[in-house]
Amino acid sequence: MEKETNKYISVAYKLYAIADGETELIEEATDDKPYQFITGFGITIKNFEENLKNLPAGEEFDFTLTKDEAFGDYYEERVHEFSRDDFSINGHFDHENIFEGAIIPLQNEDGNRFLGEVIEIADDHVLVDINHPLAGKDLNFKGHIVANREATNEEIQGTINRLSGEGCGCGCHHGDDDECGHDHCHGHHDHCHDHHDHEGGHGHGHGGCCHHHHD
Repeated sequence: MEKETNKYISVAYKLYAIADGETELIEEATDDKPYQFITGFGITIKNFEENLKNLPAGEEFDFTLTKDEAFGDYYEERVHEFSRDDFSINGHFDHENIFEGAIIPLQNEDGNRFLGEVIEIADDHVLVDINHPLAGKDLNFKGHIVANREATNEEIQGTINRLSGEGCGCGCHHGDDDECGHDHCHGHHDHCHDHHDHEGGHGHGHGGCCHHHHD
């Protein structure tokens, strides 16, 4: 069987999340700052890539992925409670990086890295949600293809390097391509709290630039 060609694709689009009959604009990639990725590496949602990979430049698209085709259901058990001490540096709570709404890189005991959202800070604990921010939602993509061509060897190697940890991919809901001009990430900081008892591989992604605190 002939090996499938890796393609370089860039798209301009608006992403809408649909849940409980409500539609919300989540993000927009423009012609000036399109979302870019290389096919065949599993760094985008499979069905997102499948809907785009055979469309020529200039082609319009409008498709919806169900939650099961995107990020699955939202699970309450993926909201975890931690001691405030887990987020302290030299005895002081890390207010600079740990605040409600902050997206923080985490690592479990198996070394899996993923992102969590701080949803509550109390006097004695911090609640962190490691569900993907779009879990439980259908996703509607409307836009057009900016470019669709065979990827160069350099682009393919760059993607391999980032996936192997040599680069710093953004680890977000479409992929890890930090060359994309549009920020699809939910932001992660240059530090990483080392925690346990997380389900690896079902968080926001894998932070490629984490550093551990040593208190």
